[in-house]
Amino acid sequence: MDQVLLHQIIERYEQANFVVNRRLNALFREQMPEGLTVDQFAVLRYLCTREMCTSSELADIFCVGKSSITAIVTRLTDKKLIKRLPDDKDRRVIYLALTDEGVKMCEIMLERLQPMLANYLKHFDEQEALNFIETFEKLAKEMMQS
Repeated sequence: MDQVLLHQIIERYEQANFVVNRRLNALFREQMPEGLTVDQFAVLRYLCTREMCTSSELADIFCVGKSSITAIVTRLTDKKLIKRLPDDKDRRVIYLALTDEGVKMCEIMLERLQPMLANYLKHFDEQEALNFIETFEKLAKEMMQS
């Protein structure tokens, strides 16, 4: 790809990404129940997609230090939204999983967030929406591999 074009594309991406992330975070914060942060919800949402995971996995996925994840996990445990489960074979390994209350919280939040996001995606026709998500998923995959 031509370097000038690549530079222009990167600038456009940075500008669009800034606006989208700032607006989505603001909209998500408005929808959060009292006492739940966007970061805490992100951890809950990740756990919704898995049966269980470790704190180390969360730190890697969210690109933060283990101490940051420990703080979030402690708060979510105190709120009874996640539970710690010791590994049967290795006592040093602790798995994290959603409680029934955590599952309910994810369901409630998805019911709130999906219509909000649909308000923006409705401005795309079906093919545009599919092209957008496929391209975005391709970028995510590339980033996960590096």
